[in-house]
Amino acid sequence: MSGAESLSWWVAVPLAGLLVLGGLVTVIGAFGLARLQSFYQRIHGPAITITLGAGCILLASMLYFSVRQSRLVLHELLITVFVLLTAPVVSMLIMRAGLYRELRSRSQAQVTVDQSPTQTDAAAAETPASTR
Repeated sequence: MSGAESLSWWVAVPLAGLLVLGGLVTVIGAFGLARLQSFYQRIHGPAITITLGAGCILLASMLYFSVRQSRLVLHELLITVFVLLTAPVVSMLIMRAGLYRELRSRSQAQVTVDQSPTQTDAAAAETPASTR
């Protein structure tokens, strides 16, 4: 098969649809990562992009190469399984790291508030030790 052969319309239409859908979902995920305010909101953009966007692009690749080579090409299934197995684990670890960091900064702020001198401590510090 030469590279000049064109695809039939019954392959080209779903292929174009999958590529456009995958690209749109990926762009929406990137905008979500850039526009959302908090860390926990931002983690959802890449998670959606990984699952749906990459899945559509990998399905389009599988369809294209299966038609071009006149045989079933399943290499992309291995990539899909790898992405779908690792994406939730990575998202969970990133969220746990963010939660740990937030809790640690809150506890450090609480320690500094607890150690700050109060008005009674300040008054006691100003009073000479002989009068106490």
